[in-house]
Amino acid sequence: MPTRRPFFDAHFHVVDHRFPLYENDGFLPDPFPVERYLERTAALGVVGGAVVSGSFQRFDQGCLLDALARLGPGFVGVAQIPHDLPDADVVDLARRGVRGVRFNLRRGGSAGREHLDRLARRVHDLAGLHTELYVDARDLADLVDTLAALPAVSIDHLGLHADGLPHLVALVERGVRVKATGFGRVDLDLDVAAAVRAVLAADPTALMAGSDLPSTRARRPFADSDLDLLADVAGEHVDAVLHDNAAAFYRV
Repeated sequence: MPTRRPFFDAHFHVVDHRFPLYENDGFLPDPFPVERYLERTAALGVVGGAVVSGSFQRFDQGCLLDALARLGPGFVGVAQIPHDLPDADVVDLARRGVRGVRFNLRRGGSAGREHLDRLARRVHDLAGLHTELYVDARDLADLVDTLAALPAVSIDHLGLHADGLPHLVALVERGVRVKATGFGRVDLDLDVAAAVRAVLAADPTALMAGSDLPSTRARRPFADSDLDLLADVAGEHVDAVLHDNAAAFYRV
């Protein structure tokens, strides 16, 4: 097996049933604890990554913080927090390895769109936390100016839909980052390679690779070949896409 390039996994979930879980549209995920993540990615060259809270975890931070403690150096967290979380608690999350706050505009479980601007600015001012959005890019048209004005933003899963790609690229041109993740969950009309090329053409520092493991509710789970596709399309930017861009964004 050839040696893998260093991979910073910019988006994956840990599901540990020792901690609270909440049904989302009747769905509860199967367990995917830290040990299974490490086993699944053992051959991928993972040197760090970002554990992202899911809709089914809502505002509980127990699983996220436990996962960070178990994973150790090189791994950081992306939390879902209520819009009125006290300042001291925001600072404490940052101290314990959280680097971003997620707004799940697609499935809920997070602070809502109405709190986006104010909360994003508050957490950045308090603790340098950036903002991450799980959103259908077709819904970005009304958010372009708001997002472009925020200090630091990323958008999950290539924006999910081909029809939203122009909005996504417009945001990249204004400094927003994009996660090349969830190839098994994006709309069937979205050409992943074409979307990756479009983002790289707009800003080669914007694209960050991730596994999206355990790929809950996706048509198909992450495959190692997804990283091979990214490497092929990224060309001279391969090291930036697989590692450097995300490591810089997450301050690792």
